[in-house]
Amino acid sequence: MSLKDLPVEMRPREKLLARGPGALSDIELLALLLRTGLPGKGVFDLAEHVLREFGGFAGLLRVDAGAFRRIKGLGPAKRAEVAAVIEMARRAMAQQLQATPVFDSPQKVKDYVSLQLGARTQEVFAVLFLDSQHRLLQLEEMFHGSLTQTSVYPREVVRRALELNAGAVILAHNHPLC
Repeated sequence: MSLKDLPVEMRPREKLLARGPGALSDIELLALLLRTGLPGKGVFDLAEHVLREFGGFAGLLRVDAGAFRRIKGLGPAKRAEVAAVIEMARRAMAQQLQATPVFDSPQKVKDYVSLQLGARTQEVFAVLFLDSQHRLLQLEEMFHGSLTQTSVYPREVVRRALELNAGAVILAHNHPLC
């Protein structure tokens, strides 16, 4: 079904403005961003396909912008817009983490690292430098490797922690094959 076929009050933009973003389904939210579909494939079908392909919004936050190229109907402009929204979400999360002591559980660390490193196609060894209240000072990708390995130099991690006057560090590693 195309947007034009829907009653005005059921169209995503009008629905969002009248009832707020929480009233929209995931498909409607993405359809609002995408605006148009393809001949024979409406914007709702395209949005559903994208969400299914990447595992919902959580999956979209972990993919590299280049992965959108494989979706027919996502041209350069739509890919750029979706990538921009994803980057805004990442930056908003990073800002929140720098302001509040959220690293009080392994799951929170895992979620943050997954969001930041999940789209990488090569091995990355990163370090989260925290203050004494476990607020994020900085996330640094300290070492990059090949598809399957990377070399880590502990003295570089310690040197950087001292430079930042970090109260704690968390060592993180992605595995692009998982």
